[in-house]
Amino acid sequence: MKLKNILLTILFLAIPYSLIPNPSHAQQVSLSLSPPLLELFIKPGKAIMVAYKLDNLGDPTFLNLKVLPFEAKDNLGNIRIKPEFEGPVRFSLDNADLTLDQPFFLKTNDSQQILLRIRIPENITDGDYYYSLLAETIPPTSSEGIGSARAKATIGSNILVTISNSGNIDIKPKIALFSTRGRLFDSSDKIPVVLTVVNKGKNMMKPEGQISLKGNFGETIKYDIISKNILAESERMIEATPSAIIDCENLRTEQKCLFPTSLILSGFFIGKYNLSTEIRFGENSPTIFGSTIFYAFPFKIMSGIILASLIIVFIVSRHSREDGNPD
Repeated sequence: MKLKNILLTILFLAIPYSLIPNPSHAQQVSLSLSPPLLELFIKPGKAIMVAYKLDNLGDPTFLNLKVLPFEAKDNLGNIRIKPEFEGPVRFSLDNADLTLDQPFFLKTNDSQQILLRIRIPENITDGDYYYSLLAETIPPTSSEGIGSARAKATIGSNILVTISNSGNIDIKPKIALFSTRGRLFDSSDKIPVVLTVVNKGKNMMKPEGQISLKGNFGETIKYDIISKNILAESERMIEATPSAIIDCENLRTEQKCLFPTSLILSGFFIGKYNLSTEIRFGENSPTIFGSTIFYAFPFKIMSGIILASLIIVFIVSRHSREDGNPD
């Protein structure tokens, strides 16, 4: 009986360890696809072949290549990949051993050249068409035939296609918003500026120009606009060369950290200031203008001076009363 109890005890202690799964290492996924952006200006009936390079810097993996259209998601330059293919542009691979939507294997530190052929049919409407060449990892299949929950990643290269029979493009820019976040500031505040441009045309455009700050005595500072694509029939916030960086990690309650900004003005401001912008979009394209104002005064310094003055008056008054009392 005693031997039976000992055996049961050993069996009981062994059960928890038998239920612990073998340790497994997380799959390391690191992919690189170049070029990351392709801009094409092409006429109907033409075709072009583009060579891409896909590098696998992580673990060996199966990959799948596909092309999907995308559209602007917001005014910050983010995009939304559409779930199904659409549009007149045609894509295929010229590789002998690769096909779109067919998995292939890529070893660690290995590269794969991708020969993507882009064909524009005849008699299609002028305009822009936006796509992404996507390389997506395929998680390995478990023994039960179910896809593993291990790391899965997708990397993409955007393809911006402008189609024009005549060679002309349709650009219709408009400033949707140009303002500071507020009109009245303390002299020591960092002042956030927002500039948003709408593209009402059928072709993408790239803004160039400056935001200018003019002070009370005629002094002017110019900040160069960073040229980024504004997709057709979309809106985008334009950024300019920053004059300061706000540490939003330590300023979580600051309103200026809660919203994206085009430019942060840094300095000591007193009085009225004029902001203006001039934006160009290349030859034979319109130039647009915008302006706004803001005011700044040393409220914090004035408050400190007033508080210090009140304290001094209180101390002097108290000493005067004490000196006036007889012993």
